[in-house]
Amino acid sequence: MPVRKMKLAGRSGRVAVVDGLRTPFARIATHYKDLNAIDLGAMAVKELMARNNLDQRDIEQLVFGMTVMIPEAPFIAREIALALGMNTVDAYSITRACATSFQTAASVADNIVAGYSDIAIAGGTDSTSSARVPLSSELSAVLRDVSFAKSMTDRIKLLSQLKAKDLLPQAPSITEYSVGETMGESTEKMVKKWGISRQEQDDLAHASHSNAARAWAEGRLDKQVMTAFLPPKATPLKDDNLVRKNSERAGYSKLKPVFDKVSGSVTAGNSSPLTDGAGALLMMSEKKAKALGYEPLGYIRSYAFAARTPKDDLLMGPVLAAPMAMARAGLTLDDLTLVDMHEAFAGQVACNLKGLADDDYVRSQTGLAALGEVDRSKLNVNGGSIAYGHPFGATGARVISQALYELQRRGGGLALTTACAAGGIGAAMVLEAE
Repeated sequence: MPVRKMKLAGRSGRVAVVDGLRTPFARIATHYKDLNAIDLGAMAVKELMARNNLDQRDIEQLVFGMTVMIPEAPFIAREIALALGMNTVDAYSITRACATSFQTAASVADNIVAGYSDIAIAGGTDSTSSARVPLSSELSAVLRDVSFAKSMTDRIKLLSQLKAKDLLPQAPSITEYSVGETMGESTEKMVKKWGISRQEQDDLAHASHSNAARAWAEGRLDKQVMTAFLPPKATPLKDDNLVRKNSERAGYSKLKPVFDKVSGSVTAGNSSPLTDGAGALLMMSEKKAKALGYEPLGYIRSYAFAARTPKDDLLMGPVLAAPMAMARAGLTLDDLTLVDMHEAFAGQVACNLKGLADDDYVRSQTGLAALGEVDRSKLNVNGGSIAYGHPFGATGARVISQALYELQRRGGGLALTTACAAGGIGAAMVLEAE
């Protein structure tokens, strides 16, 4: 399909990302085990506003999302606003699985270009620690019927139908509803199809942790990762607790496959872990940012979303979205300073890289030419989701702010950022900094 070059700008100029930050990311059931997604999101938004000397009267919109829903409070954006006393701030929620905060940023960008807002906050949050533990289908059905039973005798009769195994809680899993496979199982299918070796996956995982550890050691993350204060004693938390500070390549080879124990290659070491955290982006029109005296981190040059059937190549969506985003920006890979890809699995990253260079594959799916071979020296230079973790709704905000901070550190340039997501979705966003 033809894709024309587009300029993501309105009467008030380009879409500026003035600032971006995130909470430290924490492995499931550790530092944030007593906090939910609202708590984490509010923490990030509060710090973002304080750091930029803004109050609720300055914010025209809050667009936030999450993936692990809170049944009693699914309207995450408004709940965050209310938790912070932002009673008059318009807020709405979006979910796009692992690409959620790519979508919240894109939606805010569209609103700014259309002139509907000049100052807004986008972001995402997730707490896997707060996810409800599923009950067996048998127990759920009986409890439902018990709630409608008219007598104690009827309730006892229903409960007596249960077997001991029905009472056991079910382990939570990230399963693709339409195909009945976990993402890890789908990744195993992809790496076999695309010929990705265990060695390549482990190399990518080791690089992710090594680059992340170096980024922390060199202070590259100091501005973009806030200090969280944990209840009940306001204990400060500054660092992520997932990065392997002394990653050793040999250790990855010792791990056993998780999803295909016979012939598989996807392990806990080359996969992103279940994680809690939140991220937020302060976005403005270029004109408004300059009028208020802000120096933006950078600008959103273009974006694209794409989809394919989840039956195969579930996590290849970025291969379809990236050529569209790059075409809209009028760029080639040679123009890029950085490529920052969300790492759901090292195998997914390796397949995406191979797909981006496969002209037959890209043309058959999009009608566009393949982007080509990605320069590995530009890839995830400060680490990715395998090292930092993956709080689904927050990952996009991390990737965007991390890429912009690195571009700024280098004196400017262009970055392609991508994310795969459930349902066969892919996201891509081109960023620029001056």
